[in-house]
Amino acid sequence: MPSSPFPTTAPEADHLPAAPTRTRPLVSGERVHPHRHDDHQIVYAASGFLAVTTDAGTWFAPGTRALWVPAGTVHSHRAHGHLDMHTLGLPVHENPLGLSAPTVLTVGPLLRELILEYTRTPRHDRPPTPEVLRLRAVLVDQLRASPQRPVHLPAPTDPRLVAVCDLLRADPAYPGTLADLGARTHTGQRTLSRLFRSELGMTFPQWRTQLRLFHALRMLAEGAPVTAVAHRCGWASASAFIDVFRRAYGYTPGVHHRREATAARLPARGRGPLPPGPRGPVRGPDDG
Repeated sequence: MPSSPFPTTAPEADHLPAAPTRTRPLVSGERVHPHRHDDHQIVYAASGFLAVTTDAGTWFAPGTRALWVPAGTVHSHRAHGHLDMHTLGLPVHENPLGLSAPTVLTVGPLLRELILEYTRTPRHDRPPTPEVLRLRAVLVDQLRASPQRPVHLPAPTDPRLVAVCDLLRADPAYPGTLADLGARTHTGQRTLSRLFRSELGMTFPQWRTQLRLFHALRMLAEGAPVTAVAHRCGWASASAFIDVFRRAYGYTPGVHHRREATAARLPARGRGPLPPGPRGPVRGPDDG
């Protein structure tokens, strides 16, 4: 049975004061333990996708998205697909977006190249050169202009809602209505509808779509065909899945597959071959 993409335990978080600026390789399925920084942090993966989890839920960021993690936020990472995790630390007084909660940001071609270049070399142990300062200034300007996207799967706390969400996590393709789920968990449909809105900030269909997109990204990163992903995640047809995916991420699942295949053929930046393993080890946060 494959391991769950959602954490089932909450180990004690490590405190790593400085959020590093660096590139760190992760194998598919590899996790980074919960930790927090005194700095803000941008987290980005150009291929595959990262799932970043906090107490409030899970944010998922494919190659056209990056995640803003505010200072002090306890978070953990999980890689889906072999990838390089690019992290960029910003001091707590520097918040170009004015954000106080984790937020997914759109990464256009220019911002992508700026992040890759800026994180190519670790930058927390040396004074910046004028060239690096100029690069950083342009990067921050691009961050400030980056649109925010709601690619977030909130985590419930009410036991009635937890029971419903757990059923859907176990079977994202489950076609039942909220009334069906209420009958299975002995909770009224109106109560569940109210809980989705008040606790998770979205409707039941919106939350289920986010869940299905999360699983779809995970399957695509593992190389599953688009049609199989569509049906296993609950869409009636591949075309319906493609339409929802394109509206969520700005490109089609087929383009996603081609990007992953291209990334797999390219040598990793500044490192040797990635170790094998379908799930990968669980690593400590080090300075990530």
